[in-house]
Amino acid sequence: MESNKKYWKGLEELQNTKDFVEKNKNEFAESLPMEEVLNEAGLSTVTPRRDFLKALGFGLGAVTLAACQKTPVHKSIPYLVKPEEIVPGIPNYYTSTFNGHSILVKTREGRPIKIEGNPNCILSKGALDAKGQASVLDLYDVSKLKGPVLNDADTSWEKIDQFVKTELSKTGGKSIRIVSSTVNSPSTKAVIADFIAKYPSAKHVQVDAVSYTGIIKANEASFGKAVLPRYRFDNADVIVSFGADFLGSWISPIEFNTQYASKRNAAALKGGKMSRHIQFETGMSLTGTNADARIPLKPSEEGIALLNLYAALGGAVSGGKKLPNQKAETGVMLAAKELAAAKGRSLVVSGSNDIATQTVVNAINSLLGNYGTTVDLDNPSYQYTGNDADFVTLVSEMNSGSVGAVFFLNSNPAYEYADPKAFTDALAKVALRVSFADRKDETASLCQVIAPNHHYLESWGDSNPVEGYYTIAQPTINPVYNTRNAEQGLLIWSDNAVQDYYQYIQNNWSKAGLTQGATGWKDLLQKGSVTMTAKGGGAYSSAGNVAAAVSAIVAESNALAKGGDNAVELHIYESTGIGNGKLANNPWLQELPDAVSKVTWDNYAAIGPKYAEKLGIGENDMVTVKTDKYEVTLPVLIQPGQASGTVSIAVGYGRTMAGKAAVEVGKNAYPFLRLVNGTLQGNAAATISKAGGIYELAQTQTHHSIEGRNIVRETTLKDYLKDPNHGTGHGHVNHVDLWNEYEMPGHNWVMAIDLNACTGCGACIVACNAENNIPVVGRDEVRKRREMHWLRIDRYYTVNDNGSKVTKEDEMEDMETMDNVSVIHQPMLCQHCDHAPCETVCPVLATVHSSEGLNQMAYNRCIGTRYCANNCPYKVRRFNWFNYWNDSRFDNYMNNEFTQLVLNPDVSTRSRGVMEKCSMCVQRIQAGKLQAKLDKRTLKDGDIKVACQQTCPTNAIIFGDGNDPNSEVAKALKSERTYYVLEEINTKPGVGYQTKVRNTAEV
Repeated sequence: MESNKKYWKGLEELQNTKDFVEKNKNEFAESLPMEEVLNEAGLSTVTPRRDFLKALGFGLGAVTLAACQKTPVHKSIPYLVKPEEIVPGIPNYYTSTFNGHSILVKTREGRPIKIEGNPNCILSKGALDAKGQASVLDLYDVSKLKGPVLNDADTSWEKIDQFVKTELSKTGGKSIRIVSSTVNSPSTKAVIADFIAKYPSAKHVQVDAVSYTGIIKANEASFGKAVLPRYRFDNADVIVSFGADFLGSWISPIEFNTQYASKRNAAALKGGKMSRHIQFETGMSLTGTNADARIPLKPSEEGIALLNLYAALGGAVSGGKKLPNQKAETGVMLAAKELAAAKGRSLVVSGSNDIATQTVVNAINSLLGNYGTTVDLDNPSYQYTGNDADFVTLVSEMNSGSVGAVFFLNSNPAYEYADPKAFTDALAKVALRVSFADRKDETASLCQVIAPNHHYLESWGDSNPVEGYYTIAQPTINPVYNTRNAEQGLLIWSDNAVQDYYQYIQNNWSKAGLTQGATGWKDLLQKGSVTMTAKGGGAYSSAGNVAAAVSAIVAESNALAKGGDNAVELHIYESTGIGNGKLANNPWLQELPDAVSKVTWDNYAAIGPKYAEKLGIGENDMVTVKTDKYEVTLPVLIQPGQASGTVSIAVGYGRTMAGKAAVEVGKNAYPFLRLVNGTLQGNAAATISKAGGIYELAQTQTHHSIEGRNIVRETTLKDYLKDPNHGTGHGHVNHVDLWNEYEMPGHNWVMAIDLNACTGCGACIVACNAENNIPVVGRDEVRKRREMHWLRIDRYYTVNDNGSKVTKEDEMEDMETMDNVSVIHQPMLCQHCDHAPCETVCPVLATVHSSEGLNQMAYNRCIGTRYCANNCPYKVRRFNWFNYWNDSRFDNYMNNEFTQLVLNPDVSTRSRGVMEKCSMCVQRIQAGKLQAKLDKRTLKDGDIKVACQQTCPTNAIIFGDGNDPNSEVAKALKSERTYYVLEEINTKPGVGYQTKVRNTAEV
């Protein structure tokens, strides 16, 4: 053996030789700067592996021990004394609440790793949106404060309490204000009421970043009820929306997606019925992409269109005017005809925050008899209750020096208010400024006291999102950092008799009669919610002053439609992913492609193709959009379907103090908002001009047509009812094949995706990220087409010409100059082909076929040839260019020891240089089979749900055993609408799609 030493050396001997170090330094210089990592950690290249793993954040026990201790321990700890409720390797589930929706929280070894919808939730029916799926990641955000702050210095809670109580005693006759976004928690409202009882000069001011004050005030004037109605899209046969993105961001998207799909899914089609949806809007929204008829119109035309609709339905309108947009005028007349034929079964909504506009909407719904059926004022929504005018008054009060103390709860006006300078100048005149923010954000940085609130997964709480429905939140982990419930602070500062918030909630629920003793409380925590008997929805007749509304609408229309050089109408909107910006530091949401534009990591100025051509502006050109009060410079996105003469910009970006993933991402659009008649408006007259320079947006899809291939298939309801096979078609299948047929005597795991139910919301993408440990790569990598999402949603445009669908690809070649388009969404993932081209070319058998129909990846075998990606016709394989989890260049996103604690231990994290792709959540398949075995029973249909299927609010994805003829997936795949993508090349995919059906009519 000794004589052979000249031929080989051990790694221990090689690692310090000059040649070895130099060669490895060169090899991995662009991949993993190991020297830097080790030096920062205080380690050398000869550090033992155990210490090396500790330094890189191998701290599984860190958050596990948060279940027992206040601060995490940065090392692995064995279960010498195992907690009774925790079995290593077995998940625990807890009920909780996210934004009023009851959820289930999956924990492993004491750390939350996945959120699912609670099937008991009357709003979501067990579904969840992208924000809810991503919210677990915020628990481990290292940008959060580690403890309370007093005058920019870390301090203790005792000193915070002493300081606040002392300062409150000095307020004298000055006012005290608690500023928050909407509070629909019964217990939080009770705590605030107790605080006000202690300090009578206190007042609670609620203001929402994205406001719905216009609807509430209009209902108060029209019906004497200052409430946000509960809309029932599932009761509507005809839906007409004016700029309300109810499937994307408007009020309650999860609930509305579920309702909307129930009138358009396979069951509805089999019944021969399908709702009719007409959308009038400025920018292409997620809701607009799903409409049967979509009519672009300017913000200045929206109110006029509503007035004309009201007149066409028989309402008295004096002083209105005709729309210059002939197509919109025709669309209004068509909508009036269809609404009149569906009285009591129709719904008209508007996304405007203008009281006058919403007054006209109320009058229309009243004429149609929709109150009590599709609009419910007796069981209202409490999801948004903010009042814009109250906050304007507050700013005035602070400026006058009459406010002695102000508290901010889940509110950040220094970022999200329309006039941030007026607010910050006024705030400086308040003696005591307290924020409950979990980080030093734009408003908290202006306060002497920052009392960081718990993350919702660390705290007790409750919610009352709609009348008669109550949900409970319970901690799934002890606080990771030294934080405290905001309510606890208010209880202490008001000398409340009950200062333990957990006990306070129990008392409050018992007092309200929602629980009965310990058993009732335990049952509540297991179920997660309480549903009371709903009140009967009554019919209402609008008493709103339509005549006054007409004058206000016409005046606003004239103000928006100002002419002049480079004049443009600005439309401000809320995106489906980032939303209002509160979750902007969440990398899963930043990297979630916009549902329409497919842009990640930025907002932009969206301009229609023809209008951009007229201005001489191209994609990614930098432009300056300017109003009389604010301006920003942004890159241009050429957006088919954008109303000509308009530009759309999303709020929620441009954070300056939120965390590494949010700072300097996009520009803040909130200062564009205008206060008109007591409400904040998102439309304005503006100018647009070239700023010079190019900024490449990070898009995950840059090609918009199907190039003549039968990838997505669609038909009309009229044709479908005549022939259920219409539009589905099947390509020529060559039955001559080099492959032998696979035998699958046990299970055959397959999937069905209904394109008619899929709205393209993207919840499935984030659910897949969370379940399968998919890394975040960042803006630059996305620009290089290196995004790692296992599941994508392809978006294709179809050009319309005078209301008729153009399907010939040669007529679509000039699509970039077209403004009149319709859209179809198609989820695309590994098709798990029975005759998989990737398996044929892999030289190391890293990708192989299982006996249960799955195309599997053996990561340890993969050497990264990428032959499989080249041979995949669906382009669903991802190459891991870098070790994204441990490469210091990606530390803005998820490269730290805490965010890595969100990883699912049932799924291996892939190393640099391997291919990865959808596994059909094989870990869930195995867990389901094991549970059935433990229960000594056969596996039942529905026992296994893949992550994308479980979160989908429209049930567009069905997964199961194709060998079970009674399974839902087997039944779905037998539908006349089922087809397979690229079936002509005979790959025999395991994923079947169902043809899109549109309830179309010419406009």
